Amino acid sequence: MGGDHGPVVTVPAAFRLLAKYPDVQLILVGNQEKLNSAIDAQGNPALKDRIIIRHASEEVFMDELPSKALRTKKDSSMRVAINLVKEGVAQACVSAGNTGALVATARFVLKTLPGIDRPAITTGFPTMISNKNTYVLDLGANVDSSADYLCQLAVMGTVLSSVVDNNSSPKVALLNIGSEEIKGNEQIKTASSLLSKNENINYVGYVEGDDIFKGNVDVIVCDGFMGNVVLKTIEGALKLVTFYAKKNMRRNLFTKLTTMLALPMLRRLQKEIDPGKYNGATLIGLQGIVIKSHGGANSAAFMHAVEKAIVEVERNVPQKIRDELTKIFKNTELI
Repeated sequence: MGGDHGPVVTVPAAFRLLAKYPDVQLILVGNQEKLNSAIDAQGNPALKDRIIIRHASEEVFMDELPSKALRTKKDSSMRVAINLVKEGVAQACVSAGNTGALVATARFVLKTLPGIDRPAITTGFPTMISNKNTYVLDLGANVDSSADYLCQLAVMGTVLSSVVDNNSSPKVALLNIGSEEIKGNEQIKTASSLLSKNENINYVGYVEGDDIFKGNVDVIVCDGFMGNVVLKTIEGALKLVTFYAKKNMRRNLFTKLTTMLALPMLRRLQKEIDPGKYNGATLIGLQGIVIKSHGGANSAAFMHAVEKAIVEVERNVPQKIRDELTKIFKNTELI
């Protein structure tokens, strides 16, 4: 029910996903009447048979305080969905709803893995190296992070890159205002010192914001305040580029003609950098799988978020993170 559009997006996304993955079943959680109406509009009774509706009488609104949602809305679609993961009825939860409420509810219901203080938000960003992503965390779950917690982020990012991308030794870096050792605040410098001493982390030092897309490192660690600013700045830059591209295409007859000639290349470029392909951020560090979709995602983008959940289920990401955390945290200064 969450996000900017609710069932208008999530239900068509469900049908697209079921058509692609014949072994998947989906539980749609929310207002039963609204969900039934959206499902009936899709037709395709064969796919409909693989959908279960779980009624929830409440919704968490996008501008609602997380503490209020957690305290007063125990039958919200978000809370019921996360409860289903806790109970083992569902293997993962995907939501486009209120981020703060999702993080707070998931942490309360599912709890964090041993050695992890709080869950973080992470996703893979495309890079200049083909078929390679760089994971950035935290993207907004925790706006103020201690040096110890930054080290926990490095551990979680290392395991995620190892498990999802089959990367035996992910390169980990701290996001900073410069690559020199003298740069940064005390929090960053302390985290750097701790990571340098941990033999289980392939720590390579500091990187700057423009390194995110180069592909030189596999995991970039920062606090949630900085990470969320980076994320929203990237989104804004993509919108600006699109705006000026469309504006220049319509400038005169010559630009219109050259645009027509360049259309195949422009379509390929659009496909490569389409933000929807990368929709879906992992709430990492939980004892269960929760994926956060962008609130403004369309049905194709929301489907990509559910696909991320499928990958993490198939590769048993939480359990592997738990196993690796035990090895990495043993006899280290990180906890």
